[in-house]
Amino acid sequence: MATAELVEVGLIDIRLGDSVEVGNGPKGTRLVVDVPEVSLKSDRVNATLATNDCADWLTLSEDGQLGSLDVRLTLKTDDGAYIYVEYGGRSNMASGLIATAPTFQTGHEKYKWLNSVQAVAAGQVNLEEGHLVYRLYEVKVTAEEGLV
Repeated sequence: MATAELVEVGLIDIRLGDSVEVGNGPKGTRLVVDVPEVSLKSDRVNATLATNDCADWLTLSEDGQLGSLDVRLTLKTDDGAYIYVEYGGRSNMASGLIATAPTFQTGHEKYKWLNSVQAVAAGQVNLEEGHLVYRLYEVKVTAEEGLV
């Protein structure tokens, strides 16, 4: 059996933009939320949104209480590397609390360690202000000898 430990990576600060309601579909009500500003700050990575490519293809449950996230974006680090990020997750629409599971892709040698990271993030959003902050963690998995 394996165990997992969460190691804090840093903070993700997000400004939300306009949204478009696509309507009620087979999975629920679909909203497309533009995200014009993203920054990741940590002791290992400092990056901001590379292009105008970030959005959340959010699906709301029938009662509007649960949001299912589908987010994709490209970051540019302070030293010029590009990092593709995608994550899904769940949002409690009443409390503004969010849990996500980001993954990363990059070809830049300095940041290739991100390619093998499974992250989780705990977030809180203020929809009135259009502000969202995540605390980002790396999931470190360790084997327990003799169990398998």
